[in-house]
Amino acid sequence: MPEEMKVLIVEDDPNVLFGCEQALQLEGILTKGVDTAEKARRLVSVNFPGIVVSDICLPGVDGMVLLGQLRAMDPDLPVVLITGHGDISLAVQAMKSGAHDFIEKPFDPDYLVEVVRRALDKRRLILEVRDLREKLLNRQSIDARILGNSPAIERVRRLIVDLGSSAVDVLIQGETGAGKELAARCLHDASPRRNGNFVAINCGGLPETLFDSEIFGHEAGAFTGAGKRRIGKFEHASGGTLFLDEIESMPLAMQVKMLRVLQERTLERLGSNTPIAVDCRVVAATKVDLRELIDRGQFRADLYYRLNVVTLPLPPLRDRREDTPLLFEHFCMLAAARHQREIPSADAGRIRQLMAYDWPGNVRELRNVADRCVLGIESGFPPFGTPALPGPRPFAETVETFERSLIADALRRSRGNLTRTSEDLQLAKTTLYDKIRKYDLLAEVAR
Repeated sequence: MPEEMKVLIVEDDPNVLFGCEQALQLEGILTKGVDTAEKARRLVSVNFPGIVVSDICLPGVDGMVLLGQLRAMDPDLPVVLITGHGDISLAVQAMKSGAHDFIEKPFDPDYLVEVVRRALDKRRLILEVRDLREKLLNRQSIDARILGNSPAIERVRRLIVDLGSSAVDVLIQGETGAGKELAARCLHDASPRRNGNFVAINCGGLPETLFDSEIFGHEAGAFTGAGKRRIGKFEHASGGTLFLDEIESMPLAMQVKMLRVLQERTLERLGSNTPIAVDCRVVAATKVDLRELIDRGQFRADLYYRLNVVTLPLPPLRDRREDTPLLFEHFCMLAAARHQREIPSADAGRIRQLMAYDWPGNVRELRNVADRCVLGIESGFPPFGTPALPGPRPFAETVETFERSLIADALRRSRGNLTRTSEDLQLAKTTLYDKIRKYDLLAEVAR
């Protein structure tokens, strides 16, 4: 049984409460006992990892009212009610009101364990289904925002989904234009904090003289010109996500202050001595190897290890060339809608030029190219106006990457139709299927 699953027992008779807890604990079931419905209600929230066992007769709010309150909050939370001897009518009413089961006093401890186990199994299944459904919704949202079919970008999406439900701090590493802020926003939207604020700070564009005021806020009169209280970025992100972009450009003096707040999760506004607790997830992003900066004394090692709980690496576009046609088509559609122009055709020659280019500016540069193509001014600009620069990759690997991307793009255009794909590529069906298996493209056929 998962350690987090537990039984909340609501019983005002200390002897009965002790007997219930003892019977369940001897079977390895975690318990928590309280003597009033009010205390129980404060301990239960949506997705409570367990069940509730409550006596009906309680001081103040009784078990029937508690049942109604809990079901209004979470209709799928199993609540087992304990009724007095012979009070069958009350038990029937409890079942009609949504109780999972009822136990009549006096009861055998083994029967209590049996009822509780069934309720815990039901609750576990409910929570698993909820978790899978949430991950599916998150995955669908992320698939629509982080485009690509390459194994590299698939790993990124999978990691974002896996990290979404946690509160762990994340360090995103990627070159300029690789999509670090998009990945951070997807992490935020896939988390339980999605309804909180997503607060982005460009650490390279923040003057050191304004750091304390911008990050921590200030009280009225804290300094000349501070006419009213200001809530800082860190406090504004409480309940949500704080995104620290270009963390490598933060001066050392600022790093010391940031480290303290990250460790304590409390801050003091300028002009105040009152500590303020902040509860936010911190996602930092960098385009360089911070360990090299640490070796040169330009970045604090303690801040690095505080931020780098989990690393999310973003691959450069040159390492997922097979995604280039899909991304180019997507950006062209967006640009055509924005500029009120026709969508340019993506002929084979243009696709070959796009895929042969090294994309030093990554996805951001590709988007600019799509804009120029829609406007009809791509001539003379990379990748069309300069010779393609071969990447430092083995010839066979480059050929395979190119071949995989062509097949994936053809499959996508034909919506997985093998006959149309083989005709488009002028490739025998048997050869096509062998290559689909070789490049792990069966998912494209199933779409």
